[in-house]
Order: sequence, then structure tokens, then C-alpha cells
Amino acid sequence: MKIRRWAAVAAASLFFLSACASDDLGSDDNSSSSSSGDKGAVTISGQSFPEATLVASMYQQLLEHEGYQVTVQLVDTRDVYMGQFPGDVQIVPEYVGGVLDFLNAKANGADAASIVTSDAAESISAGEQLLSDAGITLLDPSTATDQNAFFVTQKYADDNGLTNLSDLSGKKVVLAAAPDCEGRPDCEGGLSNVYGIDITKILPLGFASDQTYRSVLKDESQLGLTSTTDGTLADQGLVLLNDDQGIQAAQNLVPAISTDWLADHEDVKDPLNKLMAALTTEKLTELNGRISVDREQPDAVAQDFLSSEGLI
Repeated sequence: MKIRRWAAVAAASLFFLSACASDDLGSDDNSSSSSSGDKGAVTISGQSFPEATLVASMYQQLLEHEGYQVTVQLVDTRDVYMGQFPGDVQIVPEYVGGVLDFLNAKANGADAASIVTSDAAESISAGEQLLSDAGITLLDPSTATDQNAFFVTQKYADDNGLTNLSDLSGKKVVLAAAPDCEGRPDCEGGLSNVYGIDITKILPLGFASDQTYRSVLKDESQLGLTSTTDGTLADQGLVLLNDDQGIQAAQNLVPAISTDWLADHEDVKDPLNKLMAALTTEKLTELNGRISVDREQPDAVAQDFLSSEGLI
């Protein structure tokens, strides 16, 4: 399963707990309803980090606009909400690789070979049976993706002519990353074996942590681990290098819905699919920056985006 930044965002998430501590992320002022809420109740769950809070608020406001009575319950880990989904939970804002790897490990054991590739559609096709057995339907995946990514300083990129990770082939670099990065195909293993980068040392400073940022900025390390939707990089003078050899599994945003519930509520497909079509990695990164850098509230950022895209 892809390295997630749960620990790294724990402190930041505390800032937003007021946005998700209650069952209702939104308010009467944050969304307008196209009906009187007579389509019944629906529960959305997911993990309680800022990006997930943002996307869950988008789901909530869209469905309230359609006339649903929405409850949002964000929790610490995928294990927790998957214990209630499908069932008490009907909808989860998911990531393609994350949900498929979870279902694969649950069905075939923790050591099962991953079925996820760098292509979202291909990965979903490979997971059709797992999804069917679990009673889960995935709607259209977005082009917006939140994958592992690697950054350098803008100066280091300019001085060495770097745009892609392959531009580092043969170079000696120190890597600041999560403690379990060594050997992973989406981390040090892929950088070494696929890209031919000479990783001379791994500093276990964390995923997108302040320590990792500072290490790269101080040139203790040249390469740092974060995500493709990190909205803090530009303000720090940091820049992502493209994963041009595709060592990262597809982690496209995708609505995961209870198959049984969806059969009676087909009308949720259109607004959620339109949301997925409207989101891009660049837009999601900008929205994340408004939360993590500018300290805007996730529900306000969600409402602004939905309104600007004509979705509510």
C-alpha cells in the first residue's frame, strides 16, 4: 500500500478537527439545497486528514444540494471506516490504489501481490471481482491523483537541469523520507532500481514532515518525499520532479459507494462523476494550499470550488 502521510499531517489535522468533529461538516450557510431533503439519509465516512476533509465536504454539499440528509463521520484509519462500509456507511471518498490494495490484502493476505498499476482504469478492471465481493461500486475516477512524489529545491533543479526523476539517473543523492522507504518499489527501491539514482543515505525524517522539508532546504538531503497534491511546496521554494517512469501506483480520487444502496439511489452518480471530472491534481493542490498555507476552512474552500465550477 502506498505510503500515506497520516503521521505527518496529524498535527495539521488537529487544526481542522472542528470542521469534522460533528456529524455535519457543512452548515445552512455553506450549501443550498435543490429540494427539501426528502431523498433520505446517507452517511459519508473517510479519514480525517485535511485533503480528505475537503473532499468529504464537497461530497456532502453536493448531496445536500440534491436533497439528501448527509452525515459525515471522519476517522483515523481506513481499517475503521471499512469496518462499517458498506453497511452503516454508504459513501466513501477513496483513492483507487488505497481501496483496492485494502480489499486485496483482506481477501488474499497482507503479502498478496498488488493488483494496482500506475493506470487507474486498468487497476479498477483488475479489482472488479474484489469490489463485487465486497459490495462496493467505484464511480468514475478523477484525473486528480494523490501519489507519493519527490521534491528538490528549485535552485537544485535549476542548477542540475532537473524536471523528471530520470534526470537524476547516476547522481548521488541523500533522500529524506518515511522510515519504511528503503526497498519499497514506490520509494527508495524504485528510485534505485528503476531510475538508477544512487541513494547514498536515507534520512528517516517522515512523509512530508517539517523535518523532511528543512533537511532538503538546508541541503542535508537533496531529495524529499511528499505527495503530488502538497500545497506547501511553492511557498518553500521546493518543486516536484515528475515520475516519468511510473513507479507510483494509481491513487486517483474516486467515489466508493455501497452497491446495494446505489441501486436505489442512482441519482448520486451524476453529481459525483461531474465533481471527479472537474478536479485535477493541479486544482486539488491549489485547494490544499488554501487550507494548509492560508488556513482557510475546508468547508468554505469546498463551497467556493463547487460554486465556481457550477456544481451547486
